[in-house]
Amino acid sequence: MAERRIVESLVKERSAWPHEHVSLVLLVIDGVGDVRHPDFGMRTPLEAAQTPNLDELAPRSALGRVMPVDYGITPGSGPAHLGLFGYDPREVEIGRGVLEALGLDMDLKTGDVAARANFCTISGGLVVDRRAGRPATQVSAEKCKLLQQELGRIEDVEVIVQPGKGHRFAVLFRGPGLAEGVSDTDPHENGQPLHEAISLRPEAEKTARIVGEFQRRAEEVLSGHEPLNGILMRGIAERPSLPGMQERFGLRAATIATYPMYRGLAKLAGMELLQTGPRVADEFRCYAESKDDYDYHYIHVKATDEAAEDGDFDRKVSAIEEVDRHLPIIVEKMPDALAITGDHSTPCCMKLHSWHPVPLLLHSPRCDAGGQRRFTEHECSEGSLGIFLAMHLMSLLMANAGLLDKFGA
Repeated sequence: MAERRIVESLVKERSAWPHEHVSLVLLVIDGVGDVRHPDFGMRTPLEAAQTPNLDELAPRSALGRVMPVDYGITPGSGPAHLGLFGYDPREVEIGRGVLEALGLDMDLKTGDVAARANFCTISGGLVVDRRAGRPATQVSAEKCKLLQQELGRIEDVEVIVQPGKGHRFAVLFRGPGLAEGVSDTDPHENGQPLHEAISLRPEAEKTARIVGEFQRRAEEVLSGHEPLNGILMRGIAERPSLPGMQERFGLRAATIATYPMYRGLAKLAGMELLQTGPRVADEFRCYAESKDDYDYHYIHVKATDEAAEDGDFDRKVSAIEEVDRHLPIIVEKMPDALAITGDHSTPCCMKLHSWHPVPLLLHSPRCDAGGQRRFTEHECSEGSLGIFLAMHLMSLLMANAGLLDKFGA
């Protein structure tokens, strides 16, 4: 908390910035970090990938590794991104349902409770596929419409179902007496039974009852619709109040992301949501076209994490190579400071988020380049930035763009 206040107090007045249009870029390659494992030839996807553009940039940049939350802590995407945005994720907690709902532009009001939900496949009382075979978005949207028609009200609570991407959707509960503090129904692993929604504090007892009834009745509605015959809910929460990028750092900030949850995170941090196409090239071109309209761009690439969660090493390599192929679109616009990293590591051998530090490349004219040859986990471990908590990246990014004053006399 003290470090954050110091950084905010050092931000220069706009009139003292190096030039009129300053551009900071945070490129998050989701789940990019990995570990060497014998099943994959004792090399990571970053080491296996052909990345000529990253290889050209790495020797002229400062490399390091970031801990999303703290040593040994495996982060969810929410706290991992909060750290990258300069918040202390150990102090700020945001339910994933809030992020999903905001990212889908749902009208989340005070007193509402939102949940992030997945369609899943249930057999013999067990969750056999938490992602229901990764159905097409349109297929899930049809099932969301069915749930909305059949389950639009439970007791005196309005239920609003909004489809997301693929197997994901959001559920918003609106009515009197609701509060956050309900456990997930998602067991977080295949082969396990659904969990019961349990109130974790007295004021959430009604919410737990409504969530549990929605869960039970949704299974009845979806019966016979295999593989989308069940739902999982997690991150059941209310909307918090956070100071945004403009308030904290004086930055006009924008996000370029295709998945609702990451758009929701950015919205909570006070960023404007830009419209972009589904491909990496679309996202990077969106930055190039809007560079002079904003001081800070957060760009999110999802495909690396999806591949890693499926344990698909080759697909993760291909996703990294796609980022590299289009990277010149960003680099040629010459941002004042460019950070390339991930929100967390997702090793292919684990098929899950992990606690391993995430590789980081920081490029600017002031970056103190270390001369490392490539952007990989082990090259980054030898970089001049060392290993540090992700919440300090924001101050490094701003310092490298010349936006922070001297501390003290």
